[in-house]
Amino acid sequence: MRGKSVLELGCGAARWSIALSRLGARCVGLDQSGGQLRHALRERARGGRAVSLVRANAEQTPFPNASFDLVFCDWGAMTFCDPYRTVPEVARLLRPGGRFVFATSTPIFVITDDRRHDRPTRKLRRSYFDLYRIEDSREVEFQLPYGVWIDLFRNNGFVIDRLIEPRPGPRTRSKYLTAAESRWSRQWPREAIWQLRKLPSGRSAG
Repeated sequence: MRGKSVLELGCGAARWSIALSRLGARCVGLDQSGGQLRHALRERARGGRAVSLVRANAEQTPFPNASFDLVFCDWGAMTFCDPYRTVPEVARLLRPGGRFVFATSTPIFVITDDRRHDRPTRKLRRSYFDLYRIEDSREVEFQLPYGVWIDLFRNNGFVIDRLIEPRPGPRTRSKYLTAAESRWSRQWPREAIWQLRKLPSGRSAG
């Protein structure tokens, strides 16, 4: 990471940006929430690293073209912003060969999620093919079918290096999942980690 220019989309408290800055990266944490950025300021003061913090919308950032070597987020903007806006924006921000890495929920989790109780179930609760904007009284999030994600990436000049769907082991204990949710996650993927790379200008994603 040394010398790399890195943008975290939807940084929250910016803990990942602070950690990467310790490895020598030049990090910028972006978030639309002033409250989250206040948390980030406190974390930055404790971490002792010069991470730049910017309040802005991830769908339309204030940075010039080809500003970064890596754009990433741990859920964050790629969960709560429109992917038809964020993916082209990330493509604009990345240098040729730059990497785009993000974690979010899987389509399987979303179509089985009981949003009234905020937990996955064994029942299909929404149409897979109609996934896009999911809204309730608490929040708005976005999800797409796998094939639509792939087309969106390809149409914006990305190739997929890897898709990881973590599976917890039988003895894995989680600080934020109940035992029932952990059992569910051992049978069906709850989280997807996409690893993408921007092709040089003029090259096709195939």
